[in-house]
Amino acid sequence: MARFIGGNRITLLRSGAEFFPALISECDAARREIHLETYIFEADETGRAVAHALMRAARRGVATHVMVDGFGSQRLDRTLAAEMREAGVRLLVYRRNISPWTLRRTRLRRLHRKIALFDATTGLVGGINIEDELAVPRLDYAVRVEGPLVADMYSVVKRLWGRVNAAGIGSRYPGHRWLSPSAEPRGSQRAAFVVRDNIMHRRDIEQHYLAAIAAAREEILIANAYFLPGRTFRRALLDAAARGVRVTLLLQGRVEYILQHYATRALYGPFLDAGISINEYQQGFLHAKVAVIDGHWATVGSSNIDPFSLLLAREANVIIEDAVFARELREELIRAINGAALEVRRDRWRDQPWTARWLTWGCYGLVRFFTGVFAYGREHEFT
Repeated sequence: MARFIGGNRITLLRSGAEFFPALISECDAARREIHLETYIFEADETGRAVAHALMRAARRGVATHVMVDGFGSQRLDRTLAAEMREAGVRLLVYRRNISPWTLRRTRLRRLHRKIALFDATTGLVGGINIEDELAVPRLDYAVRVEGPLVADMYSVVKRLWGRVNAAGIGSRYPGHRWLSPSAEPRGSQRAAFVVRDNIMHRRDIEQHYLAAIAAAREEILIANAYFLPGRTFRRALLDAAARGVRVTLLLQGRVEYILQHYATRALYGPFLDAGISINEYQQGFLHAKVAVIDGHWATVGSSNIDPFSLLLAREANVIIEDAVFARELREELIRAINGAALEVRRDRWRDQPWTARWLTWGCYGLVRFFTGVFAYGREHEFT
């Protein structure tokens, strides 16, 4: 379990409208070093604006490191990538894309986290990829972190950069003299930086969720883009509802990926029977990976609650124990539920046609199969 550290200032960033200006501003303000990790880096208007901010930094002598996922960023324009490297940006690809016809377990072990660090003093963490949100708006969140917690973030990013850089033929980029993050307090908030990987931290994010759910006494509010928890997680939510905790889920309402969408709906029946409120977001795509519990515990990050995030991908969440921050995030989610979501009613759910039931359980069966193939033999968790 990750350690909680006090003395931080953590600011909520709402979707790309607040995240991208903050990201570009930090790039332009950086004087010594930038690290950016992202799953998707598109060469669209937003991606080019971010790329040019990174290039400006590199040209003025800032050591600028960018790591993208080989599958998520497979459409990154080669010309733009070449321009970035020519400007001095150090660009690495995490696990280049593998043929979709292979069943190798490593194929889905992706870099899904989204982290940006500036001069080892300020960090951005969340679920927002580098891509436009103009065509279809996405409800998503990130946080700006200042204070002692940045040291933990810096250590994680530095370690992965070193491993991926060294994994090439020789060292792709020359050695770098790393900075020493300051432990000076910048605020009063207590927080932890939690990662999931395939080595030492395979269940850390899930365990933090489970501990908070087990301790809940009043309310659990979860907004998650791809929600397909394993048996232990499902039981924790059902147990919380049984002891009188108000459990509310804000989930994806529009179909983005058919398999994931309908597999999630296989869980609705038991949850609705237990009195859990399920709300499907309709205004654009829900891309959030956040939660608020009992008005003082909150998390914002890249990790969905599904087999991909909990069993396979590299993820990163910030967990904040602060009533002011939790209240702000909760108000955002309640506003989304009341103004842009439809509640799934138990009586109407029971009356759905057999074709919808067949599609739901068929997709759920396929997800179970693929989980068994790719996820370390832990498919029993997702039965």
